[in-house]
Amino acid sequence: MSSNNIAAVSAFIEGAPPGELSNVIADIKALTVDEPKIIQSVEPAFQKYNEEQLATVKLPESSHNVIISSYNSLEGERYFDVESQSSFVFDHTTQKASGVQSYSLESQHTDLVKSLIQALSTHAREHYTSSSYTVIPTSSDSVLTILLVANKYSPSNFWNGRWRSIYHYNPSHASLDGTIKVDVHYYEDGNVRLTTQKSISTSLSSSGSASEVVRQVAVGEKKYQEELNRGFSALSEGAFKSLRRQLPVTRQKVEWEKISSYRIGQDLGGGRTR
Repeated sequence: MSSNNIAAVSAFIEGAPPGELSNVIADIKALTVDEPKIIQSVEPAFQKYNEEQLATVKLPESSHNVIISSYNSLEGERYFDVESQSSFVFDHTTQKASGVQSYSLESQHTDLVKSLIQALSTHAREHYTSSSYTVIPTSSDSVLTILLVANKYSPSNFWNGRWRSIYHYNPSHASLDGTIKVDVHYYEDGNVRLTTQKSISTSLSSSGSASEVVRQVAVGEKKYQEELNRGFSALSEGAFKSLRRQLPVTRQKVEWEKISSYRIGQDLGGGRTR
């Protein structure tokens, strides 16, 4: 199996649109029937995709979605979830969890982590139809990483989308830095994809309570949502409108109830011969 083939397949996997990884895998298998083991050869690409996209998975016998990321990874393809106090094995190819075990978080910020998760739950319910979130101590327990991902899939209407927020809160410096990423794919009679991101940076008061942290998260996300809305309006009224004619070459609107009187209508209906 050539390194070029592996690199190409890995690129397809890492670039899979939200909610469409299984479709990409099916297409890869159809295109590589002579190399049936190629999927097993690109395991690192699956891991990179799942961790960067903040893939979510339900643990066995649980309705609770947990996030997969590099921040909550353990050895041996295991990951941990703070809220359920458990660790588990995650298969990056099938996106299934197994081998659930008890896991205790050891951190000097345990109480703050719990408070942040509680505040995030309120924020998520108010602003997202469906989302998953967590708070993870990182950087030798000096920073708390806040993760939030919201997926909305509508394949019957030919579109899927994902919102990802990653924040790093430093309690000692009372600083909050992060990035919001939006990825939307629309594919009815075409293929249009939007990928965009916004960096967030702000300072908090010395107390740095969980409610204040999440309030700043909400302010940043609302501001970015408004920026996106303005951008979409500008595209609709500007660039997109300039791609097509406002009127036909006759400079008159088509009266569809009289379509048969137009030459194209006669041609299509077989009422005119040359």
